[in-house]
Amino acid sequence: MGTMAGPSFDTDALKRAVEERDARALVGLYADDAEFRMVDRNTQPSRPMVMHGREEIRGLLEEVTSREMTHTLEECVVQGDHLAYVESCAYPDGTRVLASSMASLKDGRIARQTTVQAWDE
Repeated sequence: MGTMAGPSFDTDALKRAVEERDARALVGLYADDAEFRMVDRNTQPSRPMVMHGREEIRGLLEEVTSREMTHTLEECVVQGDHLAYVESCAYPDGTRVLASSMASLKDGRIARQTTVQAWDE
């Protein structure tokens, strides 16, 4: 007995949206009821930033993509209903950011994501 595969996640669309700083396209990759969790120096594991729903996530993505900086999707892997990727960013002043994300997928969209990021200090 075979199993039917659900919709697949579009890694090319993720790469384009990240590198072109396209918030609208990024938001479209999330499920309506997605959860996004960020851990970094300011939002540590005991108190991560957590956003629920595409509309809350939209605000963050619009703010990040509006910054004058470059974004590069360095690695991206999809296996079954899981997505992992590494994104590197650079500001014009040379400040760099590295983010590693792991996500669960549902119907070809990001349903739950955790991102850990580190900034130059």
